[in-house]
Amino acid sequence: MTTVKPASDTASAASPAKAPPRERLLDAAAELFEREGVGVGTDALCRAAGVSKRSMYQLFGSKDEIIAASLERRAPVLSAFLLPPPQEPASPRERMLYVFRRLEEVAQDPGYRGCPYVSTLVELKDPEHPASVVALRHKGGMAAFFRAEAERGGAADPALLARQLTLVYDGAATRAGTGAERLDGLALATAGALMDAAGVGE
Repeated sequence: MTTVKPASDTASAASPAKAPPRERLLDAAAELFEREGVGVGTDALCRAAGVSKRSMYQLFGSKDEIIAASLERRAPVLSAFLLPPPQEPASPRERMLYVFRRLEEVAQDPGYRGCPYVSTLVELKDPEHPASVVALRHKGGMAAFFRAEAERGGAADPALLARQLTLVYDGAATRAGTGAERLDGLALATAGALMDAAGVGE
């Protein structure tokens, strides 16, 4: 997500020379992988970070480790942005819709490139890659959130509704991130319709 970055990114951008090499590598990785994909070479990564290849390999065993570490580092910020605070809003329906409101909000950013977890999984096409493991774990966390709220909301089949909402989220994020679709409330309305069909009321 272009508009959602770890807090340290701001400090690193303001004074990159003062940031430790590891932080500079992860900052550069987050930006380059989002903009150009995880296929970016180590030369470009080191150049953007201002770190030598030797230093990079002293900090990380491989580029694969950097991809995974970059995703892991962003996860708390992404979760804090997308998921509602505990008990706010109170109703399960509104808590699930909160996620789609946040998606619609960030998707308006011209630099939005979609869900970084989905993008990584699509590019790597290897569920056992270290970064894929991180991505799948965090996508599972979103599905678990939906399921827990669906159960609280009295959904007829909470597991099915969680899968459906995750599918809508991923599809909407991907289409918005590729420029194929302007959401304009579409993701929010679709999620609401699924909740109606599952019996989740206000």
